[in-house]
Amino acid sequence: MLKILFFSSLLFFITSCGQPDQGWDSYGQDLTNQRFSRITQINKKNVGELEAAWQVQTGVKATFQATPIVHKGIMYVSLPLNNVVALNAKTGDEIWRYEHELNPNWNLCCGPSNRGVAIKGKQLFFGTVDARLISLNIKTGEKIWDVNVVKNTVQTESINDLDQSDSNSEKKISGGTGVGISMAPIVYKGKVIIGITGVGYGLHVGEEDDDTPLGAVVGVSGNYGRSGFLAAYDIHSGQKIWQFNTIAETGWEGNFSNFIEDGLTLNRDIYKEKANLEKYPNSSKFGGGSAWTTPAVDEETDTLFFGTGNPSPQMSAETRPGDNLYTVSIVALNAETGKLKWYYQQVPHDIWGYDVASPPVLFYAYHNNQVIPAVAQASKTGWLYIINRDTGALILKSEAFVPQSNLFAGASKEGTIIYPGILGGSNWSPISINSDLNLAYVSGIHAPIKYTLHEKNTDNGTTEYTSSEPTNDPQWGLLSAINLSTGKIQWQYKTPQPLIGGTLSTKGGLVFIGEGNGNFNAIDASTGNLLWQTTVDAGVNAPPISYMIEGEQYIAVVAGGNKIMGFPQGDYINVYKLPKSDNKK
Repeated sequence: MLKILFFSSLLFFITSCGQPDQGWDSYGQDLTNQRFSRITQINKKNVGELEAAWQVQTGVKATFQATPIVHKGIMYVSLPLNNVVALNAKTGDEIWRYEHELNPNWNLCCGPSNRGVAIKGKQLFFGTVDARLISLNIKTGEKIWDVNVVKNTVQTESINDLDQSDSNSEKKISGGTGVGISMAPIVYKGKVIIGITGVGYGLHVGEEDDDTPLGAVVGVSGNYGRSGFLAAYDIHSGQKIWQFNTIAETGWEGNFSNFIEDGLTLNRDIYKEKANLEKYPNSSKFGGGSAWTTPAVDEETDTLFFGTGNPSPQMSAETRPGDNLYTVSIVALNAETGKLKWYYQQVPHDIWGYDVASPPVLFYAYHNNQVIPAVAQASKTGWLYIINRDTGALILKSEAFVPQSNLFAGASKEGTIIYPGILGGSNWSPISINSDLNLAYVSGIHAPIKYTLHEKNTDNGTTEYTSSEPTNDPQWGLLSAINLSTGKIQWQYKTPQPLIGGTLSTKGGLVFIGEGNGNFNAIDASTGNLLWQTTVDAGVNAPPISYMIEGEQYIAVVAGGNKIMGFPQGDYINVYKLPKSDNKK
């Protein structure tokens, strides 16, 4: 009887005072990475009335990809080049700011942006573009500890003089193996977990610019990369607890697979690769395998899931025979120990840059009259993979959510046009899931890429290398709603530029997504119809979030454009809500 009275009193309190405050406490809202908000105040009936609640200009204009974290009424945002700001989530007033001192001698791999922070108790954690993991006091922004995740041992490839007949001979050759951290970390059972990026990149052909890492890439020799990893650190001391290397310590050559699902061929010369095994016995030491994606965690089984990047050298396969495990894979680890449970390799022996870049998402799949614990991942190849998260077995692969052409074709001297290509069908953009509708919402890219085979004369003869570059073909974006039981596409919403950011879905029946032209959209989650749109003065290329404070629901997104894609840059944090009179609806 006492319990009944207690719960009745609690229900009365909630209904009388409005819904309780709800934050956005982790990169993916929680450790499943579903990016689904159960707040219903903003819904299909009233979303057209959304208005600006506040806007803040951060003072740092650059590619801006962060997911804001909201905890107990405070918003925490990592700015480009790893400044961090704490704001009043209701008003936008600044509470504190941390200014990151970038190592001046560091060779950035992947531009100035990272994708967010993590919080636990009185601490905030973030990885930096110069490969450090830092803990701050959540109240003051003061540094608690700062550890180097990896040493800055830059290795460069010798390609000083291209033949004059080479179309790249008059361009700059820049880069090497710069390493950084792009992902937002997660915190789980006293550990902050982070991975390094940039280990699979080669030299860049074109203008030397740290903010454009996806330009044309060359790879001639195999001795310039390094092995990637994901690692866990103690939240109190910063001491490393475990490290999982994304390159297999033994057997990195794998099974020499020449096919993927559906019998599609990878067009590999398996005989030649096996003949090269003795010629390149140490290729795994330079193997690549960046850890791009913020992990998801199955808390019932203590299993962690993340994706790995391409092997190294990026598009030159001569020096790395075999499947190159565990590159371009979804990997499941014991979250306590970092030990491998299983892996699923999407593209063995990748030569196209098909990193597993979009974060994995955990849910329960309803397939063939069974309920299966599943992990989903939107691939750069243009399919949504749904995998049994207990066994690593493929449940299904969706319909292609972007156009595909010459998907696994080799480079040629005249140039082979491939799409999706290196930019991917879906890049780092996180998906969201509405389990009530049994749909996943995926940001898609159509951007054809030309892969050209070049020759360079050396003292030892002629060496081939491959470059990739965009074509003059039309580009666009596609937001796709994909049925999680069948893999069928229920609807698509087309945008004039590729979609780079990511999605937020809500129990109010909405999907929020930004565009490179500055549009920020609310779309009907069931039909794909546009219900609301506003525009800001920079590309909206980051994932939105939702939170509630004092009975009001807010939608927040950062807007900083994207230099790689040519989207206008800025420094905005934008927050929206309903007019005061509509908050009770």
